[in-house]
Amino acid sequence: MAKLAFLGLGVMGYPMAGHLVAKGHAVTVYNRTGAKARAWVEAHGGQSAETPRAAAEGADFVMACVGNDDDLRSVCQGEDGAFAGMEAGAVFVDHTTVSAQVTRELYEAAGAQGLGFVDAPISGGQAGAENGALSVMCGGDAETYARAEPIIAAYARICRRIGESGAGQMTKMCNQIAIAGVVQGLSEALHFAEKAGLDGRAVVEVISQGAAGSWQMDNRHETMLEGEWEHGFAVDWMRKDLGICLEAADETGASLPVTALVDQFYKDVQKLGGGRWDTSSLLARLRKMG
Repeated sequence: MAKLAFLGLGVMGYPMAGHLVAKGHAVTVYNRTGAKARAWVEAHGGQSAETPRAAAEGADFVMACVGNDDDLRSVCQGEDGAFAGMEAGAVFVDHTTVSAQVTRELYEAAGAQGLGFVDAPISGGQAGAENGALSVMCGGDAETYARAEPIIAAYARICRRIGESGAGQMTKMCNQIAIAGVVQGLSEALHFAEKAGLDGRAVVEVISQGAAGSWQMDNRHETMLEGEWEHGFAVDWMRKDLGICLEAADETGASLPVTALVDQFYKDVQKLGGGRWDTSSLLARLRKMG
């Protein structure tokens, strides 16, 4: 059993922290909205803290799953940040999707204090978090990762170290790039089926068994056909992630024409009032266009 802290109890962090308790670890949680942290304690046990620093004091591992670069900096650094409460030898594991730049910045800051730092962004959505079946892609020192992997296993279907610090975040960008193109393709296929007067469910039943099949098709086609957009990762967050992808592409010289186009399609969805809709709502944009 390890002594752990978990910072950030959103739709992903809340169940992830619960899996850690279920594995027998002692967990202290922190959330910006204290009421949510208290509700988590009522549901899972453990304890809550008023600041990231207080949560991290004495912890062997500190896990975080917050919103963006600035949120991550705020829970790590400063007088009330987690780094201030961590002891040399402790490990910070970041599950947030952020830029590789901030990851490397915090990796260096952690190292200067004798702390380990692993960037470990996740994929699998809310269902993956609730079922303990997330894909976790990691960057950081091999020895530090080896220490963290058994802890991460509490909510991971697969966990792999891809390379040095920042490699996990770069891999998550690959994940988001792939998803963007697939969801747009699925949306166009369903839109075409509707316009052609075909039974969308029958179409999916057939094509999903061939080369067109995908996780998105299996898990999202039904709600897409019903026009329900409350079942997954929000458009606002996807645009944040795709912005990171496009910035990194400029730095590396990668060409991402489809990603750039789909990012603009998601901007159109935001204009429809769909910023909190899930990413499959690209179909709503096509339907709006006629």
